[in-house]
Amino acid sequence: MTKYVIEEGAVVDGFVLGTCVHQGGMATLWSATHSGIDRPILIKIPKMSEGDDPAAVVSFEMEQMISPRLSGDHVPICYGAGDFARQPYVAMERIPGDTLYKRIGNLPMGYEEAASICERVAIALEDLHRQHVIHHDIKPSSIMFRPSGEAVLIDFGLSHHAQLPDLLQAEFRLPYGTAPYMAPERLLGVRDDPRSDIFSLGAMLYFFTTGERPFGEGEALRTMRHRLWRDPVPPRKIRADYPPWLQEIVLRCLEIDPAKRYPTAAQLAFDLSHKEQVTLTARSEKLQRDSLCTALRRRFNPPLIRLSEKSELARQLASAPIVMVALDVTQTSSELDDGIRIAVQRILAIVPGARLACVNVLKLARVAIDKTLDEHGNNKHIDRLVALAHWAAPLRLDEQRLSTHVLEAFDPADAILEFAKVNRVDHILIGARQHSLKRSLLGSVSAKVAAEATCSVTVIRPSRAAGDASPLPVEAVSASVG
Repeated sequence: MTKYVIEEGAVVDGFVLGTCVHQGGMATLWSATHSGIDRPILIKIPKMSEGDDPAAVVSFEMEQMISPRLSGDHVPICYGAGDFARQPYVAMERIPGDTLYKRIGNLPMGYEEAASICERVAIALEDLHRQHVIHHDIKPSSIMFRPSGEAVLIDFGLSHHAQLPDLLQAEFRLPYGTAPYMAPERLLGVRDDPRSDIFSLGAMLYFFTTGERPFGEGEALRTMRHRLWRDPVPPRKIRADYPPWLQEIVLRCLEIDPAKRYPTAAQLAFDLSHKEQVTLTARSEKLQRDSLCTALRRRFNPPLIRLSEKSELARQLASAPIVMVALDVTQTSSELDDGIRIAVQRILAIVPGARLACVNVLKLARVAIDKTLDEHGNNKHIDRLVALAHWAAPLRLDEQRLSTHVLEAFDPADAILEFAKVNRVDHILIGARQHSLKRSLLGSVSAKVAAEATCSVTVIRPSRAAGDASPLPVEAVSASVG
């Protein structure tokens, strides 16, 4: 079968090649058009000449398998793929603009800007992980942004799909990736843990905010193995004004043991978007690397990191959801409060890695001028934060797993729904008050949340018979799980 000649003007399965826009180590990128597609197109074609890296072919096979299965704003649209019998290629949406690689000539960047960028990348990673894919090559040149602001992840040749054969794992013993961003467990052959992407994003955030690589530029495998026992220089050692909350986040991402990192990209994004809620530990105060004795202890007694028998990706996502509790602290009802708390305790017992966000909405007046103080002269916002913390105290949660938020809005239900959407909440628990004529006519906050949420919702109401609070069946009040 005759193969195509790859040059400007060539037609490949209806795609007309334009100019070659990039020559990479494993593939070339061409602009293209198609009569049935009204968007800019990019064609990726692997390098398969004599002397080219054989991993390029395997990597391209992975991209051909994975790209058509992806969807959403955080990945390019895939328009088609060609097989190796005639001409291998992947045709995809061409994202306007440059990758983040263009920014590395002007580092370090501002702390807030870097945190905002990495928050959006973390959201993109969360979406990718929910589609059963671990990227395994998160770096500046693999990240772009849509004009609307969403981060877009590109280049899936090194990725792992939990529901597809892992050809790279099967055919190569050495890990493939970009050395400065590669997680330590990758050096041991682990490819099914989504926290590897969190490590890579932490390395990028470190680089963006300090201007230095956390583990240097070395690419030799022997040098890379040092990160199995040696931690990076704390950012505050490099920049004296480095914010403690940001160092806490960065060093948690870069923990050697995956179990000590953020359990999900959603929880990382949550901290990056709520810096005032970041729980500071000893990480935030470090000015020196761990002692040589500690490093040697890790060297000869490494963390237990091994290939799992069952997909780590699915297990990890399921074990660390973000749970939101919407509380009305202005109307005291011990029965309802206890019922909500019992429901939360049941969830925490089943998924001990869950993160809890306790939320209250301070309703604003549409006409009158809102006052920040109540009739006793107390700050309403602070009082409600205290009340939320008091409600959560019996749960005895680790501070890193609990946050409290007071939202200000005209419509409490809309505020709760927006918070859940922006913060990638997996489950909402909300109380329902006793029926009243006003609620019957205007509709309740809990009913609107249950009807419109894009995640699962449990509504807790006081039991009419027993006087205690009990959860309604989830099916009766749940929207589709997002």
